[in-house]
Amino acid sequence: MVLLLLFIIGLCVGSFLNVVIDRIPHNISIVKGRSHCDFCNHVLSWYDLFPLFSFLFLQGHCRYCKKKLSWQYPLVECITGVLFIGLYIIDAPMDMRQIFFFILDLCIFSSALSLVVMDIKYHILSDKIVFIFAITSLLKIVLDSPMEIPFRLLVGVLSALPFFALFFLSKGKAMGFGDVKLVFVLGLILGFPNILIAYYIAFLTGGITAIILIIAGKKKLKGSTIAFGPFLFLGWLITVFYGNTLWEYIRIYLGI
Repeated sequence: MVLLLLFIIGLCVGSFLNVVIDRIPHNISIVKGRSHCDFCNHVLSWYDLFPLFSFLFLQGHCRYCKKKLSWQYPLVECITGVLFIGLYIIDAPMDMRQIFFFILDLCIFSSALSLVVMDIKYHILSDKIVFIFAITSLLKIVLDSPMEIPFRLLVGVLSALPFFALFFLSKGKAMGFGDVKLVFVLGLILGFPNILIAYYIAFLTGGITAIILIIAGKKKLKGSTIAFGPFLFLGWLITVFYGNTLWEYIRIYLGI
């Protein structure tokens, strides 16, 4: 029953994340204005807005103009629902402190998901959402190990410097400033040496993806860009759960 309730809550949060993803890049309020069809601009009725179920009932088409709707909407809703269940299963909260940390985790991962989809769709990493991601993550660190904050800040700055140099030297063509700010936040959150692991995973997966897209003809060798934020978040996600284990393997391999 708890898992079903979490999935339903996750669907509703995912529906809200879709609003955030589509409105913030266009400077549209996320609290004002009715939802409408992207094609015919018809204002949607309340029965068109049930997360996932409305999309399935309408077979992925607008009720009014019959245009095909983006799969982004049910996918984000489903991913959020599964995410809520997964976080609960990984570390089921048993007391008030754990419940608070669980809520923080829901905010952290939800903001991360919205940034990933936003970067893929619009090549934008919203400062507002990055701020939420940073504050909720930093709050966990403050409550767990406040003495590490100064060192984490230093790691964040040093982590962002190479990205800032790339942004500055390429005049924003090779790297967006949103990526620079995100790397600073990830360095602050992960600390050393985990940020190096996240770095490596991001560049490795990003490079492989770019090569595949070029071979497939989806991107050109020159003049094309891909969103790097999702790969940074992939590195962050893997490092959050497996960073310590991966670092131990690296130490054994390097003999240090």
